[in-house]
Amino acid sequence: MSCLLKKLGRKVIVINLDPANERMTYDCDIDIRKLIILEEVMDQYNLGPNGALLYCMKYLEENISWLVNQIKGEHGTNFVFDLPGQVELYCHHDTIRNIFSKLTENGNLQLCVVHLVDSHHCSDAGKFIAALMLSLTAMLKIALPHINLLTKVDLLKKHMDKLEFGIDFYTEVLDLNYLLDSLDSDNFTAKYKKLNSALISIIEDYSLVSFQLVNIFKEESLMSVKNLVDKANGYVFKAEEGRHINSMLACAMGINEPNDVDNL
Repeated sequence: MSCLLKKLGRKVIVINLDPANERMTYDCDIDIRKLIILEEVMDQYNLGPNGALLYCMKYLEENISWLVNQIKGEHGTNFVFDLPGQVELYCHHDTIRNIFSKLTENGNLQLCVVHLVDSHHCSDAGKFIAALMLSLTAMLKIALPHINLLTKVDLLKKHMDKLEFGIDFYTEVLDLNYLLDSLDSDNFTAKYKKLNSALISIIEDYSLVSFQLVNIFKEESLMSVKNLVDKANGYVFKAEEGRHINSMLACAMGINEPNDVDNL
């Protein structure tokens, strides 16, 4: 994504906020490991990986000036944050939300969360509902503009025969009650029929979650994601490149990018 943004002429700063990310496949401009290192925390406090990760993120929250001072004055810059993948950070703890709040207030940033979900969850009704609940919980907990992406679509295309419904059913999160039939036919999940029904009811009552397909190896797919992010954080209404009347009208009317797995 950073390569695409640079290709469009934007200034990009990539920030690694994963203290366990010691073998990065990209070049970052700001690295949390220069502030605190996960392995050192594990050794010093006799913590496991998850406990040490929570400690590191709490340490960053308490020393947020370290990060804010490095991004201040970078006007008109796209910041790309790479965050840890542990779900408890986004569903059960306030640290990430507090870090984002401080960046918004002190760093004057307009943030948008991009949440990645493996598309293979679509092939299993139970896993898909779990992914929906995770996405919904993170959206409510973090309380920022939020985009959910189904990744590894290139692999999904090879297993389309395993999907019970068309891809639009999963991206648009249509009538989830159809998934109850699949859950009821499984000996394990059938035991939790009332729980399954309650979870589906919660997801549909909020009606917040939808997904966009993405293939990271195709520029057109990444461009679609870029457009969604620009719309979510308001960039499209400010930047010269986004002021084409058709682009602004599409955003104002809430028109999303189409999800066509055959084109990915």
